[in-house]
This record gives sequence, structure tokens and C-alpha cells, in this order.
Amino acid sequence: MKPYARPLAASLKAALRDTPVVCLLGPRQSGKTTLARTLEPRYAYVSFDDAATLAFAQADPTGFVAALPPRVILDEIQRVPALLRTLKLAVDRDRRPGRFVLTGAANLLLLPNLGDSLAGRMEVVQLHPLTASEQARAPGRFLAALLAGRLKPSVATAAAQDPLALAGRIVAGGFPEAVARPAARARNWHREYLRTLLERDVQDVARVRDTAAVGRLLEMLALRTAELLNVSGLGNDLDLRRETVEHYLAVCERLYLVRRLPPWHRNQASRLIKSPKVHLLDSGLAATLTGLAAADWNTQRSRFGHLLESFVVQQLVAQAGWTDPDLRFWHYRDKDQVEVDLVITRGRQTWGVEVKSAVTATPADGQGLRRLAEQCGADYRGGVLLYAGENAFRLGERHTLAMPLARLWEM
Repeated sequence: MKPYARPLAASLKAALRDTPVVCLLGPRQSGKTTLARTLEPRYAYVSFDDAATLAFAQADPTGFVAALPPRVILDEIQRVPALLRTLKLAVDRDRRPGRFVLTGAANLLLLPNLGDSLAGRMEVVQLHPLTASEQARAPGRFLAALLAGRLKPSVATAAAQDPLALAGRIVAGGFPEAVARPAARARNWHREYLRTLLERDVQDVARVRDTAAVGRLLEMLALRTAELLNVSGLGNDLDLRRETVEHYLAVCERLYLVRRLPPWHRNQASRLIKSPKVHLLDSGLAATLTGLAAADWNTQRSRFGHLLESFVVQQLVAQAGWTDPDLRFWHYRDKDQVEVDLVITRGRQTWGVEVKSAVTATPADGQGLRRLAEQCGADYRGGVLLYAGENAFRLGERHTLAMPLARLWEM
């Protein structure tokens, strides 16, 4: 199969031209090493998966860094985070751009006791699993079109898409190895992926001994993806202390398994007293954990609705990586329980995204977007209701349209 083009490659190349250390972070098996080695085939490659290499770096970080070639890819850097302090000293002596490319399957910016973050010397680039647009070999410009106000009404001229095809995209997720397999084989891959992650990264990197409890938490979060996070409720269901649940949640975030989507409010201080939503990053992993298959689309519509919301959030967050990395993402829910699934902000500029699994959409479905527009006033830049139908049309509000979900991977 022809390799997938990764739009994020341009950001990585730009960083290598002016920054001494470029850190490519993202979930395990998302394609980080492949991307780094493809972009810079002249770089030496060192992996901390090799036991002898890891032992050398841990025992003598100064000697290890001194022995490195002038330009090198250091793979799985999360296994030896203390090395970053030594890299900082090396960069301070020689600040030539593009010296080190680091890849990591844990978010180094969230790791405790990091020692030094290489602030001002390192640029972090986040690589996500394949988006639906990357899988379709499309440019991935839906988010850019939304931000620029370029989404327009249109009438479908082709046959309606089979809803099971949408369900298939959701349960496949975005990991390249899973996407390349038939559905049953993909589920086996997801299960093995989670087993390896729990036994290796959760235990070795995050220093969590009760990996089975983390696995149970992930199963519970998959069942509750796209819902408000209730830490106390999770603790009661899992018979775990609240502090333990919070710790395990932080571990899952560091390993790119879950995302907390904070609440949006016009008054920034008010955001701190509302609950975030929790999303599993990869809809394929979530589907495997909950036992959902594409054939369940018609009988498990409510569960698929939540999974679809997490799928859309992931698509847009990933597209932001090559569209505008400074965008921030939230959810909105007010005292009347009116909500917007995803709120996107750039400074005070605000956009809203609603997600619906039905094949029809009406102006009533835009209630949350209308409320968001009222809250934002002149700062509201536009909104979109993504649904499973074929036509794009205005919902009666300024800059607000209903759009087919397929536009996410067709543009």
C-alpha cells in the first residue's frame, strides 16, 4: 500500500530549519518514527527500546549525548526523560537548528519530575493517528474552510452514502496498522495494542502497578466517551479512591489514550467550576473496548452517537495541527442543559461544532449553536452541524450551516 501523506510533515520540516530540538509526540503506533525517518533519512537513528542503549543513557547521560552523531533521531524518549537535561546542556553549547529529533509515546509536557522542559530550545509537534482525510488521501482542509468562512450550501448530486460506511470509519479508528486490517483483525490489533500499552508503558513509564485497574478504567471511559467526566462516579463504580482515579486519568492522558475537553464560558473564571467532557482519542480503540461493530449502527444508535462525537472531535483537533496549532478546544453546556459538542477558539474568536448521527437536520438542531452565538456576540465567527445526510444548507443563523459528515474526509 502506498504510504499515507501526513500534512503535519510541513510543520516538522519548518521546525527543523530553525529549532535545535524538535520533539514529535503522539500515541504509540501513530506513525511518528516512520514520519521522522522518512523526512530525514540522513539522520542517525537511536531507539531506547534497545535495552543496552537505554542502560547506557541512564547510567551515563553525559557520555551518551557526547557520543551521538551530529544529527540524530532519538526514539521513545519517554523511557529516559532525565536525558532532556543533558540535551539542554549540549544545545546551549551548540544551538544549530535540527540537531535532535525526539519521538515519544508519552506527552513529555505532562510527565512529573521532568527535570527540564528545554523551554526555548525545543519545539513540540503532536502527531495523531490517521485522520479520515488522511486515509482518504484528501488535503484535510475542512477546519481551515470553517475558520475562513468558506463552507457553502450545496445539493448532493451523488447517491447517498451507506450509513454503515460511516460506522465502519468510526470503528476502524486511525492507527495505520488497524486501518490496514479487516474489521475482525483490527479488533484483535486494538486488544493487543492495549495489552502492550498496559504492560509496558503504564507499568514502566508511568510506574503504575495495578495495570488491571487502569484497564477497567479505560473500559468505563469508553462506555462514557463524550460524556461529562464524573470522577467520583467512576471511583464508586470501580471501587477506587477519587485520588487514584485522578492519577490513572492523568496517566491515560499522558499516554494519549483519553482527552479531557474543558468547559467553555464567556466568563473565563466560570470555566473552572464546570465539568470537562472526556473523550477517548481513537474511536477504534473505544469501539473495541465497548464491543461495538459497524453492523450495530442501527441497533446501538445512542452509543454510536457518543462514539461519533469523539470521532469528530479527534478529526478536528488533529487537523488543527497543520491548520493552526494555537486553536483551543472546549465544550459548552449551560444551566438549561443546552450544549455544543465542540467549541473552537482563537483568542476571542469562537466557532461551534455540533454532531448528529441522523440523516436529516432541521433548524431546531441548531439550538446550541444559536445559544453559543448569543453568548459570543460579535466574537462568534461561525458554526456547523455535522450530520449523516448529503446536503449542506443554512440553519437560519448567521454563519451557521448543516454539513455532511463526509466533508471531514472529502475536503
